[in-house]
Amino acid sequence: MTKTFPSNFIFGGASAAYQVEGATNEDGKGRVLWDDYLEKQGRFNPNPAADFYHQYEKDLTLAERYGVQAIRVSIAWSRIFPDGDGEIEPRGVAYYHRMFKACLAHHVEPFVTLHHFDTPEKLHEEGDWLSPHMVNAFVEYAKFCFKEFPEITHWITINEPTSMAVQQYTSGTFPPGEHGRFDKTFQAEHNQNVAHARIVNAYKQMHLDGEIGVVHALQTVYPYSDSVADKHAADLQDALENRLYLDGTLAGSYSAEVLALIQEILDANNQPMFKYTDAEMTEISDAAHQLDFVGVNNYFSKWLRAYSGVSETHHNGTGAKGTSVSRLHGVGEEKLPEGITTTDWDWPIYPRGMHDILMRIHDDYPLVPAIYVTENGIGLKEELPAGANSSTVIEDPKRIDYLRLYLSAIADAINDGANVKGYFIWSLQDQFSWTNGYSKRYGLFFVDFATQDRYVKRSAHWFKEVSETHQISD
Repeated sequence: MTKTFPSNFIFGGASAAYQVEGATNEDGKGRVLWDDYLEKQGRFNPNPAADFYHQYEKDLTLAERYGVQAIRVSIAWSRIFPDGDGEIEPRGVAYYHRMFKACLAHHVEPFVTLHHFDTPEKLHEEGDWLSPHMVNAFVEYAKFCFKEFPEITHWITINEPTSMAVQQYTSGTFPPGEHGRFDKTFQAEHNQNVAHARIVNAYKQMHLDGEIGVVHALQTVYPYSDSVADKHAADLQDALENRLYLDGTLAGSYSAEVLALIQEILDANNQPMFKYTDAEMTEISDAAHQLDFVGVNNYFSKWLRAYSGVSETHHNGTGAKGTSVSRLHGVGEEKLPEGITTTDWDWPIYPRGMHDILMRIHDDYPLVPAIYVTENGIGLKEELPAGANSSTVIEDPKRIDYLRLYLSAIADAINDGANVKGYFIWSLQDQFSWTNGYSKRYGLFFVDFATQDRYVKRSAHWFKEVSETHQISD
């Protein structure tokens, strides 16, 4: 069966500064929260990544050639403000002007994220999203970017705020690596909502010719069984990872139901409720009524069952299949139903979850004018074939199968009424991964990290055909 996308639907590729640029010590760039953290671990080095700082012409040339109409990039905050605020680094500003100019020259529209997991080190040491100084500095940095880069007409405030808050303070997989601090998690989530709101409101007050949105990691949560207890565990998990953000950024207020679920989690862990003010909620409401779009990053779904034991998590960062564990006291335990396949990193392949989350936004958050799927893709263990040369095409049938399934689910959601305006594959090229280093490859283009040579994957040819025809066959 052939499914068709609207003629103005955008097919793009996604990236993030710290994961592609490399050059972390060049041209006055300041340190970020990851630098010390990764150095102490001694496992992964973010240099050279894909060396996009020097190689962006290669990647943009490939993007144009293979039907990638837009690219998600982020500005490394510390390239422009090495300490987060204060003195400006002009070499960083000049780099982004050059790179954005190259995007447009290659007919690849840039969608630019202001914060993609890379808080400047000094602000992180002050408390990151728990710090009022951080929030204020972020707003000022955003306003600087709006004025400095008028060539950009698609802005994203924060990428995956839930990933930041939950992995910093609940699962401990992002620095500072704390575990079970739900109080800090929810306070950081609210503070991110406030920062996002202030930036959206400032953007609209500046009367700029463009659009602004936010990108959420939304993993659809289902109960493991039809039992009341499992359904409630799913509601608690959803409140922790999804709903506080959805309510805050897309509805402009926190529902009584989500606040009650949050209170239950905090009470179970003997932790205090997060703090918020009426003035902040007014800002949040104003922003929700002016937001132009929401970006949805969806890779997998979760199934929750009731759990009353102590919290226990294990992050599969190596691709050792079957090693993931997530049991949270006061929330529930993740448990995969029989018959659902997973990646080597234990991420369930379940395209219905994509359809359901898109329809949830359409049905439950009517203020949202438009949706982009801003990340989706599959990480694979891939190697360069012996004797590879510039004409080598790397076969990746699993990626094509995965993309076909998820794009089919998106087409179904559009047919069901969701205003989805584009799809950005994660990722454009192979990149550095925060917790997996270089072993987990997502790109349409294979990067030999030792030589920085690029090789085309079969999925890039498939993606080009889909982009040109706006059709897929499922």
